[in-house]
Amino acid sequence: GCVDFLQPLSTCCRYNKNRHIQPSCAFSGTTWISEIIDMIYKEGSLEKCKVQPIYMRVPFLEFAVPDVPTGIELLKEVPRPCLIKTHLPVQMLPKSFLEKNCKVIYVARNAKDVAVSYYYFYQMAKIHPEPGTWEEFLEKFMDGSVSFGSWYDHVKGWWDLMKKYRILYLFYEDLKEDPEREIRKVMEFLERPVDENLVKKISHHTSFKVMSQNQMANYKSLPTSVMDHTISPFMRKGVAGDWKNQFTVAQNERFDENYKMQMTGTTLQFRTEI
Repeated sequence: GCVDFLQPLSTCCRYNKNRHIQPSCAFSGTTWISEIIDMIYKEGSLEKCKVQPIYMRVPFLEFAVPDVPTGIELLKEVPRPCLIKTHLPVQMLPKSFLEKNCKVIYVARNAKDVAVSYYYFYQMAKIHPEPGTWEEFLEKFMDGSVSFGSWYDHVKGWWDLMKKYRILYLFYEDLKEDPEREIRKVMEFLERPVDENLVKKISHHTSFKVMSQNQMANYKSLPTSVMDHTISPFMRKGVAGDWKNQFTVAQNERFDENYKMQMTGTTLQFRTEI
């Protein structure tokens, strides 16, 4: 069955400027950017970054599965300044996050790759019901009938908030194309000194090749009752454009038509390959 993944957030709504929020739509690189930011604050210390799994170093706000501390429980224990990860859409985020002027780093990824990654995650993560066939799941994705709701509303909602709040809006494809450039952006946004040796070190240790083998980053420390990596690894491919291996021509045409309709009126644009 499906485990209740969202916890009530009323007990976790007091935030100040010493907290940094990392929201994204699911499977857009949130774990990746979490590791990058954690390494920035720990000044590249691999020893400090490998003390705990990433989901304990950077609490996942709405995380609530059996046999693992909830995100809210972890947040009560972590020192300040702290990092918080969330997949919540704008309308579900506690208002104090933004009212208290927290810094927000949002990571967005093109919809086609998100749909594919999400489909495989649904299969291996026991928090989700069976996704059905790829064709069926793709229809659910376009309708917004998946965890955390519509991808379209999610990315547009956070994009629109940039005009008013301290939000750094990053793209997964940009991170893949030039990770060092994007790491510098993050350092500058967080008002941390940009040290080129540190940039290169972080870029290397947060590469897909290294992170996928890092037990403190690849989620393999979770019980198999939560994530079954024998079905599909949490860190599956880590590329831009993998959707081309999954979509049929007909599915791609239907998706493009739906995408155009749902993204009408926004200045937000994505690359579907690099």
